[in-house]
Amino acid sequence: MQLKLLDKLNYTIMKFPTHTKIPMSFHEINDFKSITYTEDECSIVVPCGSLETDQALSVDNDWFIIQIVGELDFSLIGILTQLANPLAENHISIFALSTYNTDYLLIKNKDKDNAIRVLCECGHTFH
Repeated sequence: MQLKLLDKLNYTIMKFPTHTKIPMSFHEINDFKSITYTEDECSIVVPCGSLETDQALSVDNDWFIIQIVGELDFSLIGILTQLANPLAENHISIFALSTYNTDYLLIKNKDKDNAIRVLCECGHTFH
């Protein structure tokens, strides 16, 4: 698979109460950002330092992002598995996000070099 590093920034993953309103500053972020609501939580991913964290229930900093390049058809099977399994076998934790077009893996910066090595050894390429 063709992969792309979105590593110019460090990212933060935050957990908020379920009915948290989207902060106005979220809309001003021009880099990768994500917000997901479930009945149990509101999860937000943004570049470090771009949102206030005082109302967050949990904050985890220092992540980088790997994007799968291209648009993935919904009929494709096992895309994340091809990336997640070798990383798990090498004790590298991921936080996965999917959009309509493609998938993203957030990985802790401390595991960056090892993650890239593992994925390249499995035949994946970065550009």
